[in-house]
Amino acid sequence: MLSSRSKSLLTALVLIFSAASAMAQTVDRAWREDLLKWRADHAADLQKPENWLSLIGLEWLKEGDNSFGADKSNDIRIKAKVPARVGVIHFEKGKVTLRAPQGGFPKEVLVDGKLAQEQPLRADDQPPRSKVSTGPMSLIVLHRGDRYALRIWDVTAPTRTNFGGLHWYEPDPKYRIKARWIPYVPPKMLNVPTVLGTTLPQPSPGAAEFTLDGKTIRIEPVLETPDAKALFFILRDTTSQTTTYGAGRFLYTGLPSNGLDKPGELLLDFNRMENPPCAYTPYATCPLPPKQNRMPVAIPAGERRYHD
Repeated sequence: MLSSRSKSLLTALVLIFSAASAMAQTVDRAWREDLLKWRADHAADLQKPENWLSLIGLEWLKEGDNSFGADKSNDIRIKAKVPARVGVIHFEKGKVTLRAPQGGFPKEVLVDGKLAQEQPLRADDQPPRSKVSTGPMSLIVLHRGDRYALRIWDVTAPTRTNFGGLHWYEPDPKYRIKARWIPYVPPKMLNVPTVLGTTLPQPSPGAAEFTLDGKTIRIEPVLETPDAKALFFILRDTTSQTTTYGAGRFLYTGLPSNGLDKPGELLLDFNRMENPPCAYTPYATCPLPPKQNRMPVAIPAGERRYHD
């Protein structure tokens, strides 16, 4: 027989365990709901008029004049409901200028919402970037290394209008991992490879180290801007050979617990791993995982292949 004191202690332990269990279930439910909302928002964002699903072209500019429009006689033919001749992009020694086609600009052609006129165009790395638009089509100038291109959107593109949703693994708390943050003071530069065959130097403020399936993994993020409020990981795991996008996936996280320049902890929720733009369109210029971010483990979490 248990004494009254033992019974009281047992009752207290049961109550504590029950309260802890209820709290854990509440936390897990809130985490799951937040994750599913994020996934829904991510899908909605992809369907915006000027996002990856609307892309219909990535056209590299040659030195001199680059005529563009719907007619096949143009240097850049735009397969959308646009005028036969929209304009001419003059590219010379890194300077991009919009010029009128023969007969002048069609009246529906706009630059930054105003009637088009001959003028310089600011590329995507010269904010605010210039945008040329007419009907369902819009375009901007991209600067990549020593090359320039036109990125072209069409809001009526079948890839957007026929969008059938994204494919995800079921949420799994196992892949919500607290990693050790190892700062780099000063940050080191990573040479990030790209699908264009180039490398992009990016600052890495540190490394995240964790253990998964008996293996110690160390991965390095980059900062997309000097004042970025999130870390950007470009990753690949062994599921890329079967169920996830072959080139790798992206993961954005918050900042470490003690800031970038001090040791601390970093939450890696691999359930939020997402496909890069190249998974949805051939007209993107994606970074690829550097060697140290090609993880020798399977992480069946986050977004699956878009085209299965």
